[in-house]
Amino acid sequence: MKFSKIPTATITRLSRYSRALEELDEQGLSVISSEKLAQFCEVNSAQIRKDLAYFGEFGVRGVGYLVKELLFEIKRILGLNKNWHLGIIGMGNMGFALIDHSNFPRQGYHFVAAFDNDPQKIGRMLSQGFPISPMSDLEKIALDRNIEIAVITTPAAKAQEVADLVTKTPIRGILNFAPVQLHVPEGFLVHHIDFTVKLDRLAYLLGNLPPDPSMSSASRSPRISKHLL
Repeated sequence: MKFSKIPTATITRLSRYSRALEELDEQGLSVISSEKLAQFCEVNSAQIRKDLAYFGEFGVRGVGYLVKELLFEIKRILGLNKNWHLGIIGMGNMGFALIDHSNFPRQGYHFVAAFDNDPQKIGRMLSQGFPISPMSDLEKIALDRNIEIAVITTPAAKAQEVADLVTKTPIRGILNFAPVQLHVPEGFLVHHIDFTVKLDRLAYLLGNLPPDPSMSSASRSPRISKHLL
């Protein structure tokens, strides 16, 4: 199956399956049926089987999935059987929050560099063991530390300028938190994370929930699946 033919939604669900299997493994569960895994991930079992079928045959008929084995295979598919080196650009509040987030290294994503153009921040030593570097050092540090993904957390007005600099380095992937669409040459990958888009969808869903006749308007508390986002 060619990479281009794998639906984006399938890749997103594989991440969900991976997180669920990690939790089940930590609980000491060795085998799980597709039905139980589906309930845990809040999808149907047919969807799980269809998603996995893109990549091969998994599980034992009449038994289910071996948790450790399936987790290993999904991580291999997602490229999580290795450590990824990240460089963060823009050390404002979001930049510091992301670089200190403990979940990144647990999933194999390691920040190895941080960049900013503010003279008051350049040289500040971070808890990760390296200082904030000036943007002028981006290309050299990206090469020396094998940075594979740039995480952009600059203001929107600076994001495209930063992206242009990134495309002149060995980095080929960008995760963009700035609220603006970035344009990069062919051969580069950009994923945009815009929280307002997620909030717009949540607001739409909240605004279109049917009234619950069993609850008064004062006490009504809409329940929305955690996976709607």
